[in-house]
Amino acid sequence: MTEARFEYGFIKVGFTMSVSSIDAPACVDTLAVAHYQSSRRKRWVSMLLLLPLLAYTCVFFALPIGMMFYRAVSNPELLQAFPTAIRTMVDEPAKDSTALPTDRVFDALEQDFINAPSNAVIGEAARRLNYENSGYRFLVMNTARTYRTPLANPESQSARERLAAIDERWISPQVWEDFRRASPAYTPYYLLAALDLKQTDQGVAPVEESQRVYLDLTFKTLKIALIVSLLCLLLGFPFAALMVKASPALQVLLFLAVMLPFWTSLLARTTAWIVVLQDKGIVNTLLLRFGLIDHPLPMIFNLSGVYIVMVHILLPFSVLPLYNVMKNIPPHFMRASASLGAHPIRGFMQVYLPLTLTGIGSGTLLTFIVAAGYYVTPTLVGSAREQMLGYFIAFYTNTTVNWGMASALGLVLISCVMVIYLLAARLVGIRQIAGLR
Repeated sequence: MTEARFEYGFIKVGFTMSVSSIDAPACVDTLAVAHYQSSRRKRWVSMLLLLPLLAYTCVFFALPIGMMFYRAVSNPELLQAFPTAIRTMVDEPAKDSTALPTDRVFDALEQDFINAPSNAVIGEAARRLNYENSGYRFLVMNTARTYRTPLANPESQSARERLAAIDERWISPQVWEDFRRASPAYTPYYLLAALDLKQTDQGVAPVEESQRVYLDLTFKTLKIALIVSLLCLLLGFPFAALMVKASPALQVLLFLAVMLPFWTSLLARTTAWIVVLQDKGIVNTLLLRFGLIDHPLPMIFNLSGVYIVMVHILLPFSVLPLYNVMKNIPPHFMRASASLGAHPIRGFMQVYLPLTLTGIGSGTLLTFIVAAGYYVTPTLVGSAREQMLGYFIAFYTNTTVNWGMASALGLVLISCVMVIYLLAARLVGIRQIAGLR
């Protein structure tokens, strides 16, 4: 027999019970099994609720990035157009890079031209081979046109002689060296080209100085995105503080002013800024009328116009995270620092500013990521010198349909953004950037 007593408020309860008939280990096991089954059901329910989010992330985020990785190294054009020739080159390699392939390779190449599945496949191979050396597109397409008609005396000449009669470059070692380099199924060509590098017989080397474009373009893109992010922070911080301190009516007006760019078309906003900033626009007209300037200021189709328009469009990405953090900071913190003798500047630097690091980090990083991928605004309000990396990604995707180069440049941009993110996480903290504390 066991006696137990407990108190609940002013009520005292006591009871006695017999535990001789209770199997304590069996009860513990039963409770453990029940708890495990309940936890398992909850885990299954949680997983089922997360399945739509996981599916969305895989389909619209992980899969496109994976396809971009694949496109950056994929090299199927020559394999699809000249499978027999490439297979024969692998079976019978040349003695060195300066030697011509065997007659069997020339025979196989001729058969590939004759049995080409379509002109589109040959065209893709010609375009890919032209990346190695300008002029190869005409070489391949001219040879393909010649082989569309049946051969007059196929036994009178060898395939090597017939190809040389079409174009003497077919018996040039340089053509076959470039052919071998462009024939593997996977190639570092696009990734190296995105970094102003090329593959040679001696290894990887920089391209000629006149052809170095993409590294400078990448640095320019990061510079513009960083300056725009800092300008948005400098303008957004006091604006967000004013929104927190303002009266409800003024707060609504300020909030509408911030959200207005989100409610209008990007093209409409950019076109409106062109009207405002051009030589005969509103700003220059007012400055000339008040006698502040003698001639119109160049504020459009240059770097200044890019900064003005991008800051206006991206300012909400800095203001809203800052406002969300500032409104949760108790106002008596600054009053407490002042009552302890701290100067307002010191109180701001040591009390208020550290509490806003979450908004500063998340807002600035978000602005930088969006700004780094911009290409419509710099195209419309900037000159050719202000084009960013996104413009060339769109150019290779939509105009030249060079998916390999577009994917390689996209990987360079993603890598740069990830480096900036890791640096910000190192300085500010991942939890603060994510707003978890």
